[in-house]
Amino acid sequence: MIMIHRAVFLDRDGTINYDSGYVKDPAEIVILPGVAEGIRKLKYEFGFKMVVVSNQAGVAKGIMMREDVEAVNSRINQLLMKEGTAIDAFYYCPFHPDFDLPEKTDCRKPSPKMILTAAEELHINLGCSYMIGDKASDIECGINAGVKTIMLQSSNFDKEISALHNQRKKTNFVAANFIEACDFIIKDFLEDNN
Repeated sequence: MIMIHRAVFLDRDGTINYDSGYVKDPAEIVILPGVAEGIRKLKYEFGFKMVVVSNQAGVAKGIMMREDVEAVNSRINQLLMKEGTAIDAFYYCPFHPDFDLPEKTDCRKPSPKMILTAAEELHINLGCSYMIGDKASDIECGINAGVKTIMLQSSNFDKEISALHNQRKKTNFVAANFIEACDFIIKDFLEDNN
């Protein structure tokens, strides 16, 4: 029998780690406050798979290589493992419509393709899963995949929330930080399972 999992899908840069713009040097990775603690709690106390879904257009733009993306992903997990937790799987879209054919860019958020692929490969029930991100495209991706969404407040929050409103879409919850996002998920999950 295949076990069906619940998951929290996470944007990477700006959600898990500090976003300096086209993050490609593993030595510069800084995990944002509360991230390791929140992931650890969701994963081990509540049984959520932790899955990163990330646009990495820097590859298409020639700013970085796929190996750079994978090295950064590895470094993120090394740092999280020091805090007693880890990401279960990383998915990323290295393509961009300005540089690649349309059929290649269909993985790019707000497309739900990375989430749908992860759901199929990891046996995830999207009906009891969530998406955390700091951009409108993260929230739209989650909505398009049929998961509940949490938007993190960031320096571009007003611009990102306006972009969502312009699409006539809204997030399930706005969180001031990663721990608040996790607290919302835990509360929502417990309410749904009582």
